[in-house]
Amino acid sequence: MIYRHRLALLATTTAMAALCAPARAAVERIEVIERTPFAAGMAFGEAGAYEKIRGVAYYALDPTSKSNAVIVDLKRAPRDARGRVVFSSEFVLLRPTGAQPSSLIYDVNNRGGIAIMGQVNGRSPVNNDPATAADAGDGFLMRHGYSLLFSAWTWDVAPQAAGARPLVFAPPVAKGIKGKVQNEFTVNAPADIAVYAGQRGLTYEPAKPGDPKAQLTQRARPADKRKPIPRSSWSFVAPEKKGGPGRVRLDGGFKPDTIYELTYVAKDPYVAGAGLAGIRDLLAYFRDTPFEGASVPRAVLMFGISQSGRVIGRMLHDGLNVDESGRLAFSGAYLQVPGAGGSAGFNGRFVQPTRHPSMMEEHEYPADAFPFTTAPSRDPVSGESASTLDRARDKQGNLPKLIYANTSTEYWNRGASLITTTTDGARDVAPSDNARVYGFMGAQHYVGRSRVRAPFTACVSTSNHYLPMRALIVGLEQWVVDGKPPPDSAYPQLADGSLTTVADYRAIFPKGLGLTPPEQNLREPRLIGGAVPVKRGEEFETRVPTPDADGNDRGGVGLVELQAPLGTHTGWNLRSPETGFAWATSRFDGSFVPFARTEAERIAAGDPRPSLEVRYPARDDFVAAVRAAAQRQVAAGLLLPEDVARTIAENSGLYDRILARDPVDQGCGYLFAP
Repeated sequence: MIYRHRLALLATTTAMAALCAPARAAVERIEVIERTPFAAGMAFGEAGAYEKIRGVAYYALDPTSKSNAVIVDLKRAPRDARGRVVFSSEFVLLRPTGAQPSSLIYDVNNRGGIAIMGQVNGRSPVNNDPATAADAGDGFLMRHGYSLLFSAWTWDVAPQAAGARPLVFAPPVAKGIKGKVQNEFTVNAPADIAVYAGQRGLTYEPAKPGDPKAQLTQRARPADKRKPIPRSSWSFVAPEKKGGPGRVRLDGGFKPDTIYELTYVAKDPYVAGAGLAGIRDLLAYFRDTPFEGASVPRAVLMFGISQSGRVIGRMLHDGLNVDESGRLAFSGAYLQVPGAGGSAGFNGRFVQPTRHPSMMEEHEYPADAFPFTTAPSRDPVSGESASTLDRARDKQGNLPKLIYANTSTEYWNRGASLITTTTDGARDVAPSDNARVYGFMGAQHYVGRSRVRAPFTACVSTSNHYLPMRALIVGLEQWVVDGKPPPDSAYPQLADGSLTTVADYRAIFPKGLGLTPPEQNLREPRLIGGAVPVKRGEEFETRVPTPDADGNDRGGVGLVELQAPLGTHTGWNLRSPETGFAWATSRFDGSFVPFARTEAERIAAGDPRPSLEVRYPARDDFVAAVRAAAQRQVAAGLLLPEDVARTIAENSGLYDRILARDPVDQGCGYLFAP
């Protein structure tokens, strides 16, 4: 049953907020537009049944408040009669219906889509609208009793299929401002027409439709000089879908192996930082307000994956984790695969949140900047000393508890080493006391699922870092609520030789595997000034994990797949030549090459790695090795007992498929169960 009680409920909710929320709370009211049992009222273990509440939060930001001063262009946004900047965002809340308080996890949506359920529960809700038992996946988050909150925070979400319900933010607009906007794009195959917005996103369109002064350029590598394409050779094309990203047509067509960049003047930038303030204030509201018959949460936590993790990083950098009353809006946060941490982007003029630099693209888009480390460190180029948490303390001096977790892929493609080294890559910088840093070695940005090599040269990595991620989510809550810290940080370091240069990696990596390591990892440049294109400064020095004799990364979290290996897992995967940029790596994918089944096969292939029959004389030996590795992870707090059986099943299933596979078959279908 859906309840639509906008008048009586608004009066009740507004009165409750006035009684319970701090005087300077920026959420003025909440409108509930849907309330219904989740998953038809099924019980999730001891947590019991859940409900879904969909609503709209209405905000009013004081542009003169010190806590809002960092929000770019907020003072240029329209104000109401009280001098406030007002806006709203849709939200979705999943919570237990029982009387016991639960910890609330705010999932920063990724390009409008709910992210945490897909990675942690193993199932993304259909149409981004969690409703059924199937949408709950294996129910992990529900069985552990978490309340889950999602809201709109970004505007640049491309239109989706009919029926989909992405969370899209309508920010305030700074009217009358003009400025240049750059749009970098590539194609994987020849095409007459190309979209110039970021990944699954939107961009600012020209202030003047069909802008005759717009410029299209091309170049082969990010640092190369741009070569203008005559304006008469290309034209703007209407979006494929209404409200979708703009497109361009080029005489002779766009080609792979080329970076194109479209630049023009846009107008009326969004106050994008208001979306981050909206997250802050929504969490502060739920922190303090007994909402719709439930008590306040035991703890308020944040969770973000990739782009969403970098949002948390920017909030911390800007102090937007501290509300207008000077209190922490959230007491703990988990940043999953944020790369270098996200200390730039998201809060700027004409910012496009969906864009970020990887090895071959968007190096001039502001996503990361000094400082990167949670403890103070010195930048030898600028001479500045700082940490990314310098503005993140509340008025009592408290900081939230933080977990940063990257995979090997982020060390290659997203500058992950910078969160624990100096910017010249010369020295380690230990995390601050309130932070833990973990490196999931041998894993890729997301758990691999592709059954084909294209558009890359190798099969993707099969490591499953989602299971230790589940353990660390539970560990974060225990850290915040009970004061029990999670496992010590585990990441590759310079001091013990588990972090090194790309040149050393290439020299050490074993030959004869059919894999050639990349020439370089991401070396993101310093961006100087705000002109378009920006001035490029000296590159930040980034490092990569050191490989062992099998080609598997050393250091960090010893995933079960690397403690009882079936092959070589790398954080990189080279692009296939026909898609262009064969020198560059996949943005998100790693590689996997299995060990030879027998010594005879190994010798015939010239593979230097010991075969499976040498490592595990019988299947039972392999299963025993996996079980032992899983138990070590449980003891270390990096795997939950409930996930041991799944770990054994997944790894033994891959073992069986490798043994059944004809090594002549170069396909990747064997990696995953039917």
